Amino acid sequence: MDEVSKIPLTEQPQIILLKEGTDTSQGKAQLVSNINACMAVADVVRTTLGPRGMDKLIHDEKGNTTISNDGATIMKLLDIVHPAAKILVDIAKSQDSEVGDGTTTVVLLAGEFLKEAKPFIEDGVHPQNLIRSFRTAAYLAIEKVKELASSIEGKSLQEKKRLLANCAATTLSSKLIGGEKEFFATMVVDAVLAIGSDDRLNMIGIKKVPGGNMRDSFLVNGVAFKKTFSYAGFEQQPKKFVMPKILLLNIELELKSEKENAEIRLSDPSQYQSIVDAEWNIIYDKLDKCVKSGAKIVLSRLAIGDLGTQYFADRDIFCAGRVAEEDLQRVAAATGGTVQTSINNIIDEVLGSCELFEERQVGNERFNIFSGCPSGQTATIVLRGGADQFIEEAERSLHDAIMIVRRAMKNSTVVAGGGAIDMEISRYLRQHARTIAGKSQLFINSYAKALEVIPRQLCDNAGFDATDVLNKLRQKHALQTGEGALYGVDINTGGIADNFANFVWEPAVVKINAINAATEAACLVLSVDETVKNPKSESAQGDAAAMGGRGRGGAAFRGRGGRGMRRR
Repeated sequence: MDEVSKIPLTEQPQIILLKEGTDTSQGKAQLVSNINACMAVADVVRTTLGPRGMDKLIHDEKGNTTISNDGATIMKLLDIVHPAAKILVDIAKSQDSEVGDGTTTVVLLAGEFLKEAKPFIEDGVHPQNLIRSFRTAAYLAIEKVKELASSIEGKSLQEKKRLLANCAATTLSSKLIGGEKEFFATMVVDAVLAIGSDDRLNMIGIKKVPGGNMRDSFLVNGVAFKKTFSYAGFEQQPKKFVMPKILLLNIELELKSEKENAEIRLSDPSQYQSIVDAEWNIIYDKLDKCVKSGAKIVLSRLAIGDLGTQYFADRDIFCAGRVAEEDLQRVAAATGGTVQTSINNIIDEVLGSCELFEERQVGNERFNIFSGCPSGQTATIVLRGGADQFIEEAERSLHDAIMIVRRAMKNSTVVAGGGAIDMEISRYLRQHARTIAGKSQLFINSYAKALEVIPRQLCDNAGFDATDVLNKLRQKHALQTGEGALYGVDINTGGIADNFANFVWEPAVVKINAINAATEAACLVLSVDETVKNPKSESAQGDAAAMGGRGRGGAAFRGRGGRGMRRR
């Protein structure tokens, strides 16, 4: 018996499942680490929220500088490598493409939901319990937003314009151009109403011209684009037309040089002249057909050479070659013309028209402006401003405002902004939590507390005492009569005010989308219990380095042997 006991038990053979060097982490510590990463990302954009939010200056490896306080832009420019934190970048992008605004809000909410979940996870609560409660709370919150939203349907056009301008002004107030929000809000509303029910955002062009001040920006009910490269003879062309016909082309109108390896054998030198003449006849024939079409303005996506430019100038016709594809499409949509790929049999139906065409000086640029277009489904905003970065940020801000106005027109319900709707949902969820027995009461309570991050952050960013303001808001929202439901932070005084009466509005769809996306992201992070990071295989790295070297060598070689001057 003794001898038997001395024989060691056969050791379990070790199972090697993953490649050597694979990094795996699992369990509670791993989940808490993911939550911390997401909170760190939320802290980056935290200070950009609201009308008193600060801006971020981001400098990338190419040396480009971007100044922005748009959540989505900042998230895109931050090169985030943490896999869990990337989820927040994705929800900011989806909020931007879906609604256009509320990108900082969505990241903040997701970070705050995770922050509230962290102590429960550390205490050993199963993540699935939290996820279930968070989803219930999100559903209740969205239903409450829908219930509190006011419709702007059925109003007269004048009234609707005013309401939409309020939505645009609320969005713009947190941007760099917030000082001129009324000026830009009306401009944005006019632009969106101009394109009507057309869903294509590229029908609203935004052109940037450095110089002047913001107030010099203007809206063109039609198309405006920068004067393209032009040849001699351009200055002799007329620069203003009333009710012109417009011909849009996608062909070159210049003498084509023969390919280098073309070969023509002549038996008689006099035949050479006939070949040259044939070339000239082809181009003259094309130009003649353009003139006969009756068009007074000829635009082409490809080049119109010096011969064509002079030919048109002699016949009082305006022409522009190398017009950007996007601008040509917008001219086509606005004037009712069709882009032609051939000059033969041009009929009147394919020509566009507009009330007025003129070339106007804007700053030190010249712009070709088509206004009073018949179909009118396009508009162009010409932006002016001092620094380039400033104009870039103004463009991003206007994009947000345009998206918001479009959304408000489609889903015509709005809610009070400035933290009012967040406080009301928070109160409602706290009240609802009391009716639930069990742990989920605590989880829904923590979800309700997380929603208060929006008014709290608005106060912090404006330099007010957040605790004081939040206590006033809680007291106001707790009134049984329900009159406090519309009260939010008053940025100007540091107190609280009825934000609906003060026209601090945002479309209900922004809030619904933000709550939905933030809850989904938080639940996704909570549902991950293990991270496996595969090692980069050394051979792959070696191959990449070799390829890089080869590629560079090739490029250098190509550079030397490229097309240049022919050696004499």
